[in-house]
Amino acid sequence: MNMNGAQALARTLADCGVEVCFANPGTSEMHFVAALDETPQMHAVLGLFEGVVTGAADGYGRLAGKPAATLLHLGPGLGNGLANLHNARRAHSPIVNVVGDHATYHKCYDPPLESDIDGMARAVSSWVYRCAHPSEVGRDAAEAVAAASRGVATLILPADVSWSRGGKPAAPNEPVPLETVSEQTIESTAAITRSGQKTVLLLGGTGLGQDGLAAASRVARATGVTLLAESYPARLRRGAGVPAVERLAYRANDALAQLGGTAQLVLAGARPPVAFFAYPDKASGLVPSSATVHTLAGNEGTDVVDALTRLAEMVAADIEPALAPASRPACPSGPLTARNWADVIGALLPENSIISDESLTSGMATLPAATAGAPAHDLLSNTGGAIGQGLPVATGAAIACPDRPVICLEADGSAMYTLSALWTQAREGLNVTTVVLNNQAYAVLRMELQLVGAQSGGERANDLMDLTRPPLDFVSLATGMGVPASRATTAEELAEEFEKALAEPGPHLIDAALTAQS
Repeated sequence: MNMNGAQALARTLADCGVEVCFANPGTSEMHFVAALDETPQMHAVLGLFEGVVTGAADGYGRLAGKPAATLLHLGPGLGNGLANLHNARRAHSPIVNVVGDHATYHKCYDPPLESDIDGMARAVSSWVYRCAHPSEVGRDAAEAVAAASRGVATLILPADVSWSRGGKPAAPNEPVPLETVSEQTIESTAAITRSGQKTVLLLGGTGLGQDGLAAASRVARATGVTLLAESYPARLRRGAGVPAVERLAYRANDALAQLGGTAQLVLAGARPPVAFFAYPDKASGLVPSSATVHTLAGNEGTDVVDALTRLAEMVAADIEPALAPASRPACPSGPLTARNWADVIGALLPENSIISDESLTSGMATLPAATAGAPAHDLLSNTGGAIGQGLPVATGAAIACPDRPVICLEADGSAMYTLSALWTQAREGLNVTTVVLNNQAYAVLRMELQLVGAQSGGERANDLMDLTRPPLDFVSLATGMGVPASRATTAEELAEEFEKALAEPGPHLIDAALTAQS
């Protein structure tokens, strides 16, 4: 079999279970593009911007539980995708990131697109490798897929290694098993939960799925510990029939209030909490000085669900989890505001939906309560804080789960970072309903201006957070990319358009015009 390196790469990825390649290729990747014609079991999805490609791979990995591939063009292509790879790294999402490079003999000429791909990749990857010979590309690809089980794996493919003959596909590597928590750790954690001191069990990662939450809820009911979830989980199961867990607040003062008086903080798939940013005269760490921090299960490579389940069996053998009751808010009426739009979503959210949440300030205070008793659903949040992930993550989630409705709740300013994801949704016919929370401002920056203690209210400062000159017409922007769109100015209109979008196949966008709160 006289393959080139690109053919060996595509065949190996497919044989290792990689079914989707999100791509924005260039000249150095053309042989891999051609190899996709010979690999029909791998679905190629075009994104018009690399941030869409990497964000979609993140969303796919969170739902599928296995990696998609990306295909990026040299260092600038990787650079365009870095923000959402940063988010994917924080989410521990499985991704095989394929980045083309110049031919090995061409790099010494310092051509215009030459850059430090390896250095950029290391900033957002848990594994980086550069292919050296076509005969080794298959082996390299199998190792990349195995490494992706722990997060972003980047494989750099020089153009001459891609086009040269001698490539050989490789069989999948044995998966790396998750580390099991020791019995001693389970026993010591059990003693902490029974101590009678105020104890917080902070959950993250896979601990926020149905099984992890059920085990944690049993522990809480038996011992009285307080359950909290990390602020921005990669995937959180919630809604009716699921144990409810409050998320640690974004604002540092609110998070400190949640953790106030804690004597023992137990981590299960989460990191010790820290403030999102530094603020003058405020501590960066959110762990109270009164608290001792313990790790039940780390957030990388550890079987968090198994640890929580064994802990529950030790301290709560006969206890059932507390499940959230079914309840929905009444559908509101009147002008749309930052206070009432979430009630529309909670009132109408379909069964087993997926929410890609980048609603930011518009949803921070209202969305969790409005959807707490809605039909069970998965929430995907912005794990790394780099905005512009909502639309791409929704795109990847819809490809991973074509039988489930995907709802993207998107802030207006953030939407503009990766708006071309709508084009990919239209091209692929994806069932994504996007609601743009249009308050015509970078409202999160207005909030941060106050939180950091900077002087506010000046004309220039306010102008940098204003999106009214000119106003963004999301209906025109969406329809221009093939996505049916409408505008809602009242709660009644949002409800009508949301129901209509859910009932029709393919993507839809609703421009939800928020008025000032009363």
